[in-house]
Amino acid sequence: METLDESIYDHPKYYDLVFGADCASETRFIMECGHWYADGAVGKKSPSKWRMFEPACGTGRLLNAFARKGHTVAGLDLNPKAVEFCNARFARGGFPSSAFVADMSDFTVNKPYDIAFNTINSFRHVASERAAKAHLDCMADAIRPGGLYLLGIHLTPTMGVPSETESWSARRGHLAINTHMWTISREPKKRIERFGIRFDVHTPQRSFRINDVLVLRSYTKPQMERLVKSSPAWEIADTFDFAYDIDEPIDVDASTEDVVYVLRRKPQA
Repeated sequence: METLDESIYDHPKYYDLVFGADCASETRFIMECGHWYADGAVGKKSPSKWRMFEPACGTGRLLNAFARKGHTVAGLDLNPKAVEFCNARFARGGFPSSAFVADMSDFTVNKPYDIAFNTINSFRHVASERAAKAHLDCMADAIRPGGLYLLGIHLTPTMGVPSETESWSARRGHLAINTHMWTISREPKKRIERFGIRFDVHTPQRSFRINDVLVLRSYTKPQMERLVKSSPAWEIADTFDFAYDIDEPIDVDASTEDVVYVLRRKPQA
């Protein structure tokens, strides 16, 4: 099989298919969190339309879904190809091209948003504690007081054996992709984890493989909690796993891996 050693993020069409399976459950969960946790009042009557923002928006699958529901959306990504793909998707739906190229740890917005989300571990591309703190500070400026930031992250467990491999398949029309991801190395002291990932892409005309290596910053439960506490604008309103079940919040412990932190922007002093 032909093999390309390239970034998966430079192939937004394939990336969109591989990571798009949970779009409906993610959008539903994000809306439910808005209704239950925004402004600090459980079950409080919420606006019918939100201003939604996504750092590391990638191909814009979630933003596009919210735009189709009538919400105002915007997002950023460091990869110009992903932003181009996202804005082309908006244009096909008749929506403004509201995705822009920027660093998650160094950006500004013109007007605060109600809800932000980063659900599939993209935050771990932020490579240092200083940059991670800067990201939370930027997000605090981007979200109104009482608004939410849903941050999904794969923690490194300190009890039990961490997951080492994951495989899944996706299909859209005549395009099929088999994905495999595996651990290459873990360096806890440096807080660096390396993962191999490959897309086996199959079309009627061609089959080929894309190989990439992801270098991600690691977080244990205490490390993540310290980071959130270091940014005084945020509080943890609740925690969930990647099942996205609003009726089943979880208690994060030393064995927990997949977590969605529902962060709420504290009222301004």
